[in-house]
Amino acid sequence: MNEIAIQAQIISDDACQFILDRPVVNGSKYFDGVDSAKGSPLAEKLFEIKNVDSILISNNIVKLSKLGFEPWMPIAKQVGALIREQIQSGVPAISVEMFAQLPGEDVIREKVQKLLQVEINPSVESHGGFVTLADVKRNDVYLVLGGGCQGCGMANQTLRSGIEKLIRVHIPEVGAIIDVTDHQSGANPYYRSN
Repeated sequence: MNEIAIQAQIISDDACQFILDRPVVNGSKYFDGVDSAKGSPLAEKLFEIKNVDSILISNNIVKLSKLGFEPWMPIAKQVGALIREQIQSGVPAISVEMFAQLPGEDVIREKVQKLLQVEINPSVESHGGFVTLADVKRNDVYLVLGGGCQGCGMANQTLRSGIEKLIRVHIPEVGAIIDVTDHQSGANPYYRSN
């Protein structure tokens, strides 16, 4: 087997993602604690690392959040070693049963639409924004932020700290939550092309 290349990208003090040159799994699964990882070898091993709080394994990306103030570099070395060990073992990183138990796209779509309508949009509307569901693929959710959210420098924070947390609480079967907003267009984009 070729050397497994992994690139660590620190997102914030409490989040880091590891991008691999090959898939870890074919799909996405979010783990919000040790109990949710039972039967999924990679997640079980990653939760053994001190202060790991949540894990998203999505195709060729492993994203961790942590508690505490320990720097990412010592943790990143452990994570990289565990990912390599898991891939080389040939054992599926996530139990096949977990993917088999996921509800269909239509069920997830309906739940997300309802959550957007009832809880999320009433909150962001007070700031002139709105969130729409662009798509659901398997259990991955694709969102578009519009109105004031598109031009707001806090849009990413709103997505990660507010919208994503609500979706994870109410719809735990959701895998990756992906912002597909074109942040370079609109009246007040916070990413401007040069």
